[in-house]
Amino acid sequence: MWLFTRYGFFSIVSDWTEAGRLLIRARRKKHLQALQTRFPELSSLEISRTDDRDYRYRFVIAKDRWVPILSELAREQTWTNFKDEVGRFQQKDGSDYTHVLNQVWNLMKKFQDSAPSTDDPTQ
Repeated sequence: MWLFTRYGFFSIVSDWTEAGRLLIRARRKKHLQALQTRFPELSSLEISRTDDRDYRYRFVIAKDRWVPILSELAREQTWTNFKDEVGRFQQKDGSDYTHVLNQVWNLMKKFQDSAPSTDDPTQ
């Protein structure tokens, strides 16, 4: 699962070495650190660096510890424009992340616009 939040971008996958564990991965260490700041219960998790992997930074967490974090992220959502909220929250320090979010938005808009025209509402 990809998760874009005001704290950063994360890729969450199952840990193939141990059932019931997840890898919370990020392209920027500061994104994981922001998540740890927001959720102090994550602060004891070590952020490891793996330069030879697709995502350079990660921590490992039990799935049952992660589910309440996701739930709280949903509960704190109050904004009506995500990109604007990220810009406000990240400020100048996160302008590169905000810029990338706008690029993702543009790509997904092109994806939407390239869909075949159809009257079938399931398409």
